[in-house]
Amino acid sequence: MASKELLELLNQAIARELQVSIQYMWQHILWKGVQGFAVKDELEKIAITEMKHAEAIAERLVYLGGKPTTQPTPITIGENLREMLEQDKMAEEWAIELYKRIIEKAQEERDYTTARLFRSILNDEEEHHDTFTSLLE
Repeated sequence: MASKELLELLNQAIARELQVSIQYMWQHILWKGVQGFAVKDELEKIAITEMKHAEAIAERLVYLGGKPTTQPTPITIGENLREMLEQDKMAEEWAIELYKRIIEKAQEERDYTTARLFRSILNDEEEHHDTFTSLLE
């Protein structure tokens, strides 16, 4: 059985995945102008990936005896392209740190399945971070 701390970390991850899936989808819809066309499809793709992460984490949390949150962390859309990308980059940085903590905690508890799940998700988050960092350059 997973510790209360690990279950809480998984719910933080779900709340974060819900947040960015909404945030990125709304940004995809709200972006205007030539610059928006260059990245809006990528944002939509990332938003869908983030929702799939939320689903996978929620399934794992339920298996471990927890109850998934339905509340996203605060959603920040941004007022312009640069602000949106900066917020998105920060959201990915926060996720990378959280997911490293989850991997460490899962390994400590000998929950190798959760650790493996989050290694896979961490890889996606690092790719998303790279995308947003590149777009800001």
